[in-house]
Amino acid sequence: MDIFLQQILNGLVLGSIYALIALGYTMVYGIMGLINFAHGEVVMFGAMVTISIIGMLTGMGLSLPGPVVVLLALMLAIPVCMLMGFAIERIAYRPLRNAPRLAPLITAIGLSIVLQNVAILIWGRNYIPFPPLLPHDPINVLGASITDLQVFIVISAIAIMAGLLFMVEKTKLGRAMRATSQNPAVAGLMGVNVNTIISATFVLGAGLGAVAGVMVAANYDQAHSHMGFLIGLKAFTAAVLGGIGNLGGAVVGGILLGVIESLGAGYIGDLTGGFLGSHYQDIFAFAVLILVLVFRPSGLLGERVAERA
Repeated sequence: MDIFLQQILNGLVLGSIYALIALGYTMVYGIMGLINFAHGEVVMFGAMVTISIIGMLTGMGLSLPGPVVVLLALMLAIPVCMLMGFAIERIAYRPLRNAPRLAPLITAIGLSIVLQNVAILIWGRNYIPFPPLLPHDPINVLGASITDLQVFIVISAIAIMAGLLFMVEKTKLGRAMRATSQNPAVAGLMGVNVNTIISATFVLGAGLGAVAGVMVAANYDQAHSHMGFLIGLKAFTAAVLGGIGNLGGAVVGGILLGVIESLGAGYIGDLTGGFLGSHYQDIFAFAVLILVLVFRPSGLLGERVAERA
């Protein structure tokens, strides 16, 4: 029972991060019908830039509490990633908006590779430790353990996702985004600046990605230049599981995928008689992707995508 509860707690932490990243995928797909495979690299840049800024701030000799230093670094890294999101849309995707669907897909994959190599040139190939500035005190829950940092990650992710859902449903920008998602051509005729809305969607997704990247690095105490590839694929799987283009589906899919993966990591050894270990946990994410695509391609909550003019 302790192992089961421990894996559930681990899954909630992991799933919250997946859901936050999946929102970036699903927002772009819901408006443009495009899978932005470079989003995982934006997540990676969020983590790496934050670690670099933390190093600069601590090198200045500032006598600030550790969490404050991390928060300041994150507040500086978020605009950097938002600018990346804007540049990605403006330079790589906007010229291909009316091109065949294969062209932006290939561009997204190529852009992902370019950003990985840019990160290697800046930070190298080695793992970079996350500075030990955040508390990791364990909290006992019915025999299982979760750190106060992980609790903060879950609460912060839920709050950010709730804020995003509120923004989409209740604000003028959110109404414009929903109108663009329904039909960009008609939204433009009704006075919505479609280009601005699409850029804003990439910028918001990149901001969420930056926060998620710091959560990943803080949770695992490290970051590296290739971290965005795998976690991006898993977040994409979460978006497909919940229903690509559906914000609520991204949240449900992310949390569900995190729990499935953690339970799989905890019990795969017993299920296979020791043939496979917990380090094979990634197979569960992609097994879920295959099953969803075969049996329910629209996802658990249904797919939403913009109508092409």
